[in-house]
Order: sequence, then structure tokens, then C-alpha cells
Amino acid sequence: MKRLYPLTALTMALLLSACGSESDSTQASGPDPKMPAPQRGLLPSMKIAEPAAWGDQKPTVPEGYSVTAIATDLKIPRQTLVLPNGDILVAEGRGGSAAKLKPKDVIASYIKAEGNTRVKGGNRLTLLRDADGDGVYELNTVFADNLNAPYGLAYANGKIYVANQDALVRFDYADGQTKATAAPTTITELPSQINHHWTKSLAISEDARFLYVGIGSNSNVTERGMEVELDRARVWQIDAQTGAHRPYATGLRNPTAMKVQPGTGQLWTVVNERDELGPDLVPDYLTSVREGAFYGWPYSYWGQNVDTRAQPQNPDKVASAIKPDYSLGSHVAALGVDFSIPAMGDKFANGVFVGQHGSWNRDNPVGYKVVFVPFSNGRPAGDPVDFATGFRGNDGKTRGRPVGVTVDPRGALIIADDLSNTVWRVTRNK
Repeated sequence: MKRLYPLTALTMALLLSACGSESDSTQASGPDPKMPAPQRGLLPSMKIAEPAAWGDQKPTVPEGYSVTAIATDLKIPRQTLVLPNGDILVAEGRGGSAAKLKPKDVIASYIKAEGNTRVKGGNRLTLLRDADGDGVYELNTVFADNLNAPYGLAYANGKIYVANQDALVRFDYADGQTKATAAPTTITELPSQINHHWTKSLAISEDARFLYVGIGSNSNVTERGMEVELDRARVWQIDAQTGAHRPYATGLRNPTAMKVQPGTGQLWTVVNERDELGPDLVPDYLTSVREGAFYGWPYSYWGQNVDTRAQPQNPDKVASAIKPDYSLGSHVAALGVDFSIPAMGDKFANGVFVGQHGSWNRDNPVGYKVVFVPFSNGRPAGDPVDFATGFRGNDGKTRGRPVGVTVDPRGALIIADDLSNTVWRVTRNK
């Protein structure tokens, strides 16, 4: 799409802000959020993220912690993986090929683009190494390139698994290796028609027998018809050896990051829910993924709240829909999740970190931070706690947008920032 002149962009922004009403209510989080009445209008509220350079600033982290940029000038870092020797792999790229369906989509695409990096995606894996353990990653090298919008990453038993937007592949890996020695082996092809939601999240079972791939929907709420939603809005369970796959859970609009809970084997995911029902609907969420469960999309949200836009309606599916475990708030755009460890400190020892990319469709932006959701007895318990903030400043400028979050076993949180093309590392002060 041709770049619009500034006056046209301003006119569009004013038009959009006039078309959507904005709630003053607090974003609801937790296991039982309030569901306000849906709001429908000509266009939803949209807010340009207004990017700015970090300069000498950096994210704000809790007292007793420090944050350092360990890699900059990357090519759209999305997710990261800590290898057994402490090296970090970074998946870089951009995917998707969905055509714009209506004027709203064209305008929304422009608004979103204004808040994203202008860097071309790398379609590669970059390896970072801190050889002497001083917190400085002196090696920054390409481990593998010519991939197709890589996103989800996992490792087990000498194999690195990568979820490209069109296929799940693997590389053979030996400790200390800095470059792939051969092209990847394809385990199975993944649904890639249109790829409205192109990111393919990835997790691996504790015994490494199964891989789980999150596959987003091909629309907001079936605007392209149900035929293009075949094998979409779900999690696949894939045999790591044979590539055989089956639906593990369905009705998950866009499961953008997944992790298996240590010790329990339970799969968890964060999900980006649907748009155009107002600033406080529908909550993005964190949930355990129950085998065989249906989570509502497109017919209902947060259990059995019917979405009348989905046609034809399906009362039987609505009746079977289960509620997610934990609301993160509407439009926060959760794109990363990982379980913490005691080395992260007492306050952050038991729970999950969630990377929130930030809203584009609220006059009052939300997200743009990393939060910690405390757990008790294996489940979320309590309000989310801000862990890394300042990606969107009080001046309204956006300097970064968190995507993947990965807990380093040595006691650090790795944050991929795909606006400033930076990887951040947060550690406890000694």
C-alpha cells in the first residue's frame, strides 16, 4: 500500500477516534472478569503507537533488578529460546498474506503499520552467546537463515524445533554449535492458506514425544467464511518422530505463545481474542489447554457469551464452550509466556511472565509491558504484577513492544522487543 500523506493520516486518525466510544472502566483481570455489553459502531477506536527511539532510556524493572540490551539492530525478533549451554536463539521474521476485506481493514492496516518497525523481517535464527558469563553477549551470529517467518521455538534431545508460518521443522544440534550444518528437516506442514494470523506458537511435552503448535484464525470472526477456517483457531498435537497430528483443543482464536508447566505436564497458552466489540471486550487470556476442549471462537467468548456476528449460529457449540482460566484484559495483545523459577526472586518465583505487545484499537492504550501472574497450587492466584514497563512512556511515545518472554535457568528474563529490534535481559542485582 502506498504511504499516505501526513494530512491524510491525521484525517483518518480523527475519523477513527470519533467513530468509537471509549470506556473509562478499568481493564478486568483474573478468573472472573466482568463482561460489559458489546459496543458496535462504524469503526472501532484506533490509536497509532507513535514510535520513538529508546535513546539513553530503557525499560523500567522492579527495585533490585537490572535490565540490559543484549542484542540490537535485529530483524524483527519475535520469540527466544535458551539452549542448554546458555546460548540464546532468536527467531526473526514477519509473515502473513491476508488481503484486506473492507475499508476498515485498509485503515487498520495503516494504523498498525505506523506502530511497527519499518525493518524487513530476517526470516532467520540468530544465536547470542555470553561466553564468560559477565552479562555481555559478545557473539551475535546467524544460526540459520532462509526460513519462512519463524516464530515458535523448542529444544529437546539434540533437536531444535522451529514453527515457520507454513511448516514445523527441526535442526540437529550439538552443544556449542553456532551454525546449522544442514537445511532443516520438515516434520509436518502447517495450515498456511491466507495466514491472517500467521504466527505459529510452539511448545514441547516434558518427555519430548509431542509438540504442540498454536494456529490462529484466518479472520476476526469468520468474515472470510468458515471454509477458510479449516484447521484454524486451535492447537495441534504433533508426534515429534512421525509428524502425525490431531486437534488437541479448538476455539482458541489466536494462541500466540505456549508453554508446558514444569512438573505437571500441563499445557498453557495465552490467546488474543476478537475485536470490534468495544474497548473492554473481549479479554485476552491465559489458560490451561484441556485436551478435547472447545474455547468458544467464533460462536462465543469467555465461555458462553454469544457473538451474534458469527454466522450461522451454533447453539450446540456455544453450550460446550468452556471459560478460560485467567483474563489479562482486553486488547493487551499477549504474545509471550513462560513459567518462572525461584532464581527470579521470591516475589516472582511461582507464576508466569506474559509479554504484552500492546493495543492498537483503544483510545486509551493498554499492554506495552511484561506482567507477572502469580500462581498457587499450580494455578493463577492474584492480580498481575508489572515487571517490565516503560515501553510506552508517559509522553505517549512507544519505544518498544514486548513479544516473547523466556526464563533463563541462570536467573534472568529474556524479552524480545520487535519495535526497537532489541533483546532485553532482566536480572536480579547481586
